Amino acid sequence: MFAIATAAALSLPISPCCSSKLNNKRGVRGGFRVLAIIGDDGRLVERKSPWMTLFDVEDPRSKVPQYKGKFLDAYQALEVARHDIQYCDWKARQDVLTIMLLHEKVVDVLNPLAREFKSIGTLKKDLAELQEELAQAHNQVHISEARVSTALDKLAYMETLVNDKILQERNTTESDLSPPTPSTSEECKDTGKSRQRRRSLNVSGPVQPYSAHLKNFWYPVAFSSDLKDDTMVPIDCFEEPWVLFRGKDGKPGCVQNTCAHRACPLHLGSVNEGRIQCPYHGWEYSTDGKCEKMPSTRSLNVKIKALPCFEQEGMIWIWPGDDPPTAELPSLLPPPGFQIHAEIVMELPVEHGLLLDNLLDLAHAPFTHTSTFAKGWSVPSLVKFLTPATGLQGYWDPYPIDMEFRPPCMVLSTIGISKPGKLEGQSTRECSTHLHQLHVCLPSSRQKTRLLYRMSLDFAPILKHIPFMQYLWRHFAEKVLNEDLRLVVGQQERMLNGANVWNLPVSYDKLGVRYRLWRDSVEQGSKQFPFSKSS
Repeated sequence: MFAIATAAALSLPISPCCSSKLNNKRGVRGGFRVLAIIGDDGRLVERKSPWMTLFDVEDPRSKVPQYKGKFLDAYQALEVARHDIQYCDWKARQDVLTIMLLHEKVVDVLNPLAREFKSIGTLKKDLAELQEELAQAHNQVHISEARVSTALDKLAYMETLVNDKILQERNTTESDLSPPTPSTSEECKDTGKSRQRRRSLNVSGPVQPYSAHLKNFWYPVAFSSDLKDDTMVPIDCFEEPWVLFRGKDGKPGCVQNTCAHRACPLHLGSVNEGRIQCPYHGWEYSTDGKCEKMPSTRSLNVKIKALPCFEQEGMIWIWPGDDPPTAELPSLLPPPGFQIHAEIVMELPVEHGLLLDNLLDLAHAPFTHTSTFAKGWSVPSLVKFLTPATGLQGYWDPYPIDMEFRPPCMVLSTIGISKPGKLEGQSTRECSTHLHQLHVCLPSSRQKTRLLYRMSLDFAPILKHIPFMQYLWRHFAEKVLNEDLRLVVGQQERMLNGANVWNLPVSYDKLGVRYRLWRDSVEQGSKQFPFSKSS
């Protein structure tokens, strides 16, 4: 501890502050500042502020690319926008530093030692000047905040242009590889059609067989609460039937839902001492797929396929791919302060990519969800999704909603609310209460999705203890989902007949487009995926 006693005040080293920039700026002639204090051992200890490292940032203006008098392409313009953000950050730091130094000057002026060398009139004059400078500095901070907001909007707009550029280059490359046809030549004469075709993603026709690369991820397939010691949960994943059950040790297992004997569905049987028993002839399988019992016959060395299966944070995960599974599973827990109120599972008649497209789009809400959560919403003049250049997450403007696509098939969102179905504020940080949602879209087959939905709140914990509340939550979830399903099912029918469901993306489609580019990259076997944290 430092010994700072009133009796020792006169022995504190002090120094006139005439050389200070802030003093010279207003012509202040004097002042004192504490430069050091006396430690327990009697030595002088220099006073250092731990905050000063925050302001030790180089002025970025010298590194701004020089494009004066030139036309910029999308990538150069994006680089300029990024430097604009860096400058705003540096300027904001300087504004805050100015305020801190001015506050320090106020402390110096009010120092009892300094008062002995100045009249009351001089002190009042100094304080009035400092008050004026502080007001100007605070005003400058507000200006910097506005600049940052404008720069972020610019950056989001430039990212949209670059995203369009990526789509154009990608589709141009594809068209160069395909053989020319008379119809293609005729279409290229029409400039408008050509531009539309270059900007579109090609998601049309029957869904192709799933790429093996898409299977090399951990997939959540069930909630832990649904898998009791004596129950089974049958699932389809990538068009293969599987069944979940718990072994003798209570750990979950996932085996092929087909008996090796006569291809009977195993989930129609029962769990017997940690083994799943076929209802046809009683063959029993452990969680690793080995047949451990064959009643009424000589035992054979038989094993059915089993998948790596783990339990974490209330969910059962499987690895359906052929590559060795990664060591870590992603966390899907809600943020701190939230309590889980509902966990719901549904089987839906749509391909999982179409469902993800829908979940990653909020601009449709005031038109589609007019009977549920978006009832009464006004239609904004502009809807934007603001996100980092290399991210699969961001926030919606003007809605107070944060959203993230978490590979391979999860969507997490946090919604700022005041009352059920009502929005408030311009960002989630400005809202007092929040709803957190997790959607897992498991690809059951090319026209079927297993949806896992988890809802959490950071308010009203008493709702967890109301009887039958889970049925009410399910009713609400199904009502919202049905508003989407009638549209997505219609999309799927037209897609199967050749329509392109991503024919003309616009700015608020950014997150959905990034998901599609990510998925295309995975299915093509790329080593690095676009927009991922590792790339």
